[in-house]
Amino acid sequence: MCISPSPSILLSPFATSPSLSFLHLPLSFLQVNFVVCQLFALLTAFGFRLYLHPSKTSPFVRHVVATLLGFYFALFCFGWYALHFLVQSGLTYGIMILTGVEHMHKYCLVVALGYLSFCQITRVYVFDYGMYSADFTGPMMVITQKITSLTFEIHDGLCYDCLCVSSILPCRRMPSLLEYFSYNCNFMGILAGPTCSYNDYIAFIEGTPCRRHRDQQTNGKANGRHKQTDPSPNIEVVRKLATCFFSLMVFLSVCKVFPVERNIDDDFIATTPFYAQVVYLYLSMLTTRPKYYFVWTLADAINNAAGFGFNGYTSDGSPRWDLISNLRITDIEFATSFKMFLDNWNIQTAHWLKRVCYERCPYNPTAATFILSAMWHGAYPGYYLTFLTGIVVTLAARAMRHNVRPHFLGSPSHKLVYDVITWAGTQIAICYTVVPFVLLSVGPSMKFYSLPLFPPNITMVIMAKRFYFCLFLFCTIVCTDERGTFGHLEIATKDEPDL
Repeated sequence: MCISPSPSILLSPFATSPSLSFLHLPLSFLQVNFVVCQLFALLTAFGFRLYLHPSKTSPFVRHVVATLLGFYFALFCFGWYALHFLVQSGLTYGIMILTGVEHMHKYCLVVALGYLSFCQITRVYVFDYGMYSADFTGPMMVITQKITSLTFEIHDGLCYDCLCVSSILPCRRMPSLLEYFSYNCNFMGILAGPTCSYNDYIAFIEGTPCRRHRDQQTNGKANGRHKQTDPSPNIEVVRKLATCFFSLMVFLSVCKVFPVERNIDDDFIATTPFYAQVVYLYLSMLTTRPKYYFVWTLADAINNAAGFGFNGYTSDGSPRWDLISNLRITDIEFATSFKMFLDNWNIQTAHWLKRVCYERCPYNPTAATFILSAMWHGAYPGYYLTFLTGIVVTLAARAMRHNVRPHFLGSPSHKLVYDVITWAGTQIAICYTVVPFVLLSVGPSMKFYSLPLFPPNITMVIMAKRFYFCLFLFCTIVCTDERGTFGHLEIATKDEPDL
């Protein structure tokens, strides 16, 4: 592999290889670079765990190797655009050193997110609007998460008069420059993440069990049943690689069969019945998800192969490797509520939004969280339409779930009917919300929202209330007790986040 001011074109012949022509997928060399670098990172991760194990070398060496390899992979994929990773990290580290603990987390959030937004705006509106290929702002999104997570953890750990310590593991000291760059730019997560707690990463580098794992082993394994503190991740890595392969095959085989753009095609709308349009909408959005399954599961496998991601043991003694997992595919595809879907999709980002925004925002935390998520994702108008719509859908879904669902839990048959109906409703709501995220532009997105297939967002709130009332009547008929009583409906309170 070679390094140039621009992303390496060494692998560009593979992007136009005749062996890939039958897939009708014009892969860019940036995408090929990304996949190849991730595969090299996977192989390197095994060597990192075996030959640079904490029992064989010092944390300093592990930090240096992880950082240099990460920056090399970044240079190969993005050329000197990778310098933005160092600039963003360097600016925020200077803020951490020069400002007080009381306010540094706020300054770092503004600077890191502002620098990320500047890069996203210039890339979108100056260079390559609409390209979904690998780009240097993708890794910067993860670095932004890590920077802000660390500064909030330090604030919670050192600001003793802090009234709300929301970090799982508050950090009690400032990191060294090497530790900071290793955390942000290590080869395991530089290209696709996922984000993680700083304390979890340092515990992995130093080979010391994290506090949450020590507590789990003390409480749950007091009988000494599990004495191996460094279980092998090989079986879990193989399982996740199999998931990657299956997801990739599904994506390559069906991604061109159900293009999302057909949902707003005039001929398709004019000649297709209503029910078929709904089914096609679901299928077209369903086929966009396997590429995320592939990327996030491969990133998780890379971290596991290096020995990072161990999360204690299950009740039957099996090791868990889901500390930094980013998704649960089964729970996503069979989600029966908007919250359940989002809780299992991009999990680490949801945790970041919860810790940084939702738990700390004093006014309208749901709306603030969705707006922050839109700003973090990028400058495409479709992102903002998606997350603004998400606010409406979340509030409606939260009210319905809190008020209606409890009345269906008394009977297995009623619960089954409720689950089937809410699964279908959840999938359609997700599709309705996410289509602008895929279409990107305002024009196509507004054309979709103006279709007779779906009402505008304001009208959707009214329809949600009507559906809510219909379910109320149904509950009144089938779910009353022998005295004919029925619990009153309440507005859902802010008891748990719907990110």
